[in-house]
Amino acid sequence: MNEPGKPPAPAPRQIPLELPGTLEPIYSNLALIAHSQAEIVIDFARMLPGMPKARVAARVVLTPLCAKALMRALSENIVKFEKQFGEIHLPEGPSLAEQLFGKPTGDTAADKPGDPPKEG
Repeated sequence: MNEPGKPPAPAPRQIPLELPGTLEPIYSNLALIAHSQAEIVIDFARMLPGMPKARVAARVVLTPLCAKALMRALSENIVKFEKQFGEIHLPEGPSLAEQLFGKPTGDTAADKPGDPPKEG
């Protein structure tokens, strides 16, 4: 409830969104994250059993502000998901990706902290 004398909080703005007819969803079970002072880069990849390396399917570059807003939105949606379907249990340890698939190899942003990821 609003305090007397304060205007009501603005309603969340609905952003018009257009999905191209040619847009195809991708499956990702691995995300590699790197950052510089100005941006955060997320490479979404697929790691399949028996395959020697992960294949990056999409790269998303975000401002730190957008990345933090995305983190908040994901957190809110995970809470809603777990209320509906039950708690998601993560294995404990140093790295979920390493536990599931082993340590990634190749030319990744993790090779040089602070440098933006290389295109390739």
